[in-house]
Amino acid sequence: MGKNVSIVKEVDAKKEAYPGEAAWQVIAGAEKVYVAAGKKIIEFDPAGADKGLMLKKITGPSGNLRAPALRLGKVFYIGFHPEMYEKMTG
Repeated sequence: MGKNVSIVKEVDAKKEAYPGEAAWQVIAGAEKVYVAAGKKIIEFDPAGADKGLMLKKITGPSGNLRAPALRLGKVFYIGFHPEMYEKMTG
C-alpha cells in the first residue's frame, strides 16, 4: 500500500542545473533530507547540518544537485536507493 503522490513540478536535470549554493537553496527549508550514499541512506536535518558536508552528499561530481531529487512535502529524497523509496511510498 503506497501513498497517493502526484507530480507538481518536474525538472529535467540535463536542462536545468542546481550547482552549489543553488542546490543548498533548494533543500535549505526542508525538515529532513535523505541521501542515498552507496549502500547507506544518510539522514540530514538542514537546520542543524554541516552545510559543507551536506553539499558534498547532495551534489554529484559536476557540482550540481544529484538526480533523482524528489520532494514530498518538506522532505527531500536525493539519489537512488530502493529502500529509501520504499520508505517514502510505504
